[in-house]
Amino acid sequence: MRSDGSALNLRRWWRSAGFAWAGIRQVYRSQANFRIEVWAAAVALALALALRVPLAPILLCCALVLSLELINTALEAVVDLVSPQVHPLAKVAKDAAAAAVLVASIGAALVGVVVLGPALGRLL
Repeated sequence: MRSDGSALNLRRWWRSAGFAWAGIRQVYRSQANFRIEVWAAAVALALALALRVPLAPILLCCALVLSLELINTALEAVVDLVSPQVHPLAKVAKDAAAAAVLVASIGAALVGVVVLGPALGRLL
């Protein structure tokens, strides 16, 4: 891996950010689950704003689920690259990464119930 100078170089950071956004766009276009999670995050954040509840737990949960989905997609791509044939260890890697997303999603839903639930209950 080559270094183009200081980590504080704005041009270098901007270039790296461009690669990151390209990854997000690629995953958004190719992964239905990521699109669903992005829109679920948007709904959760809009609800939090509308109900005037604390944003931090909602933001953190959204970031966690989306980040894990990105990592899951990256891991699946690498596993497919190095093991195009079916292999039991490839299945373990893919299933474990998907399980991480599932666990985070369940946790995010529970946080949503705890943070948004009382305000929604008062509204109804």
